[in-house]
Amino acid sequence: MPEQSEYENRAASILKAELKRAGVTYAQLSEKLQAMGIDEKEVNIRNKMARGKFSAAFMIQCMEAINLRELRL
Repeated sequence: MPEQSEYENRAASILKAELKRAGVTYAQLSEKLQAMGIDEKEVNIRNKMARGKFSAAFMIQCMEAINLRELRL
């Protein structure tokens, strides 16, 4: 069974790729999340992505912010 960190890295890679595909920067993601009532600063997003440590709820919030309705693993 892979270590948890492998899944954390995979989740971060998937989210980074989707943000890039959507053409959304961390600053723009922060603005989109703010518009949804979610207080996430750009630096916090950058740190979460670098560490790969974020909740499934955060990933879903990001997906909703960039209008991503389907995610293929």
